[in-house]
Amino acid sequence: MSDTDVLIAGAGPTGLVLALWLQRLGVRVRIVDKVAEPGTTSRALVLHARTMELYRQIGIAEGVVGQALRFAAVNLWVRGSKRARIALGDIGAGVSAYPYMLIFPQDQHERFLIERLIDRPTEVLRFEERGDRVAVKLKHSDGSDETCEAAFLAGCDGARSVVRESLHAGFPGGAYKHLFYVADVEATGPVMNEELHLALDEADFLAVVPMKGNERARLIGTVEQAPETQHDSLEWKDLSRSIIERLGIDVKHVNWFSTYHVHHRVAAHFRAGRTFLLGDAAHIHSPVGGQGMNTGIGDAANLAWKLAAVLQGCADHRILDTFEPERIAFAQRLVATTDRAFQLVISDGRLARFVRLHVVPRVLPVLFSMNVTRRFMFRTVSQTAIEYRRSNLSAGVAGKIRGGDRLPWIKLGPSPAGHPDNFAPLASLEWQLHVYGDVAPAISGVCKATRLTLHSFPWQKAMRSAGVVRNAVYLIRPDGYVGFADPDANAARLQQYLSDWQIRPREPS
Repeated sequence: MSDTDVLIAGAGPTGLVLALWLQRLGVRVRIVDKVAEPGTTSRALVLHARTMELYRQIGIAEGVVGQALRFAAVNLWVRGSKRARIALGDIGAGVSAYPYMLIFPQDQHERFLIERLIDRPTEVLRFEERGDRVAVKLKHSDGSDETCEAAFLAGCDGARSVVRESLHAGFPGGAYKHLFYVADVEATGPVMNEELHLALDEADFLAVVPMKGNERARLIGTVEQAPETQHDSLEWKDLSRSIIERLGIDVKHVNWFSTYHVHHRVAAHFRAGRTFLLGDAAHIHSPVGGQGMNTGIGDAANLAWKLAAVLQGCADHRILDTFEPERIAFAQRLVATTDRAFQLVISDGRLARFVRLHVVPRVLPVLFSMNVTRRFMFRTVSQTAIEYRRSNLSAGVAGKIRGGDRLPWIKLGPSPAGHPDNFAPLASLEWQLHVYGDVAPAISGVCKATRLTLHSFPWQKAMRSAGVVRNAVYLIRPDGYVGFADPDANAARLQQYLSDWQIRPREPS
C-alpha cells in the first residue's frame, strides 16, 4: 500500500498546476492519469492575466510567455466582408503585469507543465474515506491494482470525472443543440496573420484562432445537422467549405479534427469530506472568452495553499470549507454569462441574427475605442475581477479594497526593497502583511510575535489610484487575495483575525 498527502486524479492543466503549487509548498503529491500519454491536440488555447499572475508566483510565467503567442487583435467578418478590426495590444495596462491575452495550445501547455512524475496510465477505480485518510483503489495498465492512501483526494479528471460520479455530486445543466467542429490546420490566406478572425453569416459561424508558428490556426465552426449516429464518423471532407472559402483560407493540412457538443454544467458540490472537484470535473461551459482552462487553474491555486496549510498545521481545518463557496459561486456566474453570450452567437432567431450581423460589427469597435470599456472588458475576461467578498475568510474594508478582493497590482517606482511591483513578494506563497506608507509600531509587534512577514512600501501616487489607503493594513492570502483589510491599522483586530483562523507561517524546510 502506497501513501501520500494529496492524490490528484487527472494530469490536465488543472491537476498539473495543483501538483506544482503543492510541491512548491512542500506537500507530498502523487498525480495519476488513465491516459498513457499527454495530449497531442491543442484543445484549450487561451491564457489570461490572472492565470499568468498565479504562474508568476511559482516561477513559470516567463517561460510560458516565451513560448506563447500574444493575442494582438480581433477581426469581425460578415458575409465574407471584413467589417471591423479591434486592436487589443496591452489592453489591461495598469491592471496587471500581464496586460494581454496569450495563445498557448493545451498540448504544448501540458508538456510545459509536466516537470514532475506522473503515473501513466493509472486509473482511479473507487475510493472511500477512512477516518483522516482516503483509500483510493488504482488500476495500472498491466491490469494490476493497488491501494493508495492519501490525506486528501483531488478530482481533476475532466468532464467524465470518475471522482465526481463516485461522490454523486450531480452535474446539472445541459448541452446546446448545435454540433461544432474544431480543426487544427496548416493553411494560407489573408486571415492567416496571427490575429483572431470571427466570421458571421445568417446560419454559419467560423472562428480562426491564431497559433504560434507559420500559417497555423485553429478553425472552430458549426456543422450542418446530421443524424446522431453519424456524428462520430464525420470527417473534415464532409464539412461545408463556403464560409472558409469566403475568407480566402486554403487549408493545406489538417493536423487534428473533431466534432463536439458544447455543454454548460456545474456540479452541485465541489467538496465531500476529504475529496474535492476542480476544473472540468466541477464545471464546463461554452468556449466564449476562453475561460474554461483558466478557471480550472484558478481552482487549483485556491485549493493548493489551503490543503498545504491544513496538512502542515498552519491554519484551522475550517479553511478548507471556503474552497467550495469561493469557487462554485464564480463557476455558476461564469456559466450563466457565457451561456447568454454563446446563445447570441449561435441562435437561429431573427433578432439574434440581426444583432450579430448588423449591431455587433458597428457597436463593438466604438465601445473598444473607449478606455473605460477596454479596461472593463479586460478585467472581466482576464479573471482579475474575481472576488471572494462573501467568503468566511474575508473581512474588513480599506478604501476601495475589501477582504476577498484580488490585491490590486501596483507598479512601483524605486524602493528600498527593490521590488518592481507589489506582486513580487507573492512568490513566497505565504500569508503576508502589506502596508503602503508607514507601519504602526503595534502592527510591527504583531508581525514579530506571530512571525508574519511584513512588506512596507513607501507611499506613491499610483497607490491612491489603485484604491489603497495610506498606512492601512492589508493581510494577503498565499493566492494573492486580501484576507483582511483595516484602514485604522488596529493591531488587536489583526491579531484576532490571525487567531480565529490559527494562521501561522510554515516551518523552514
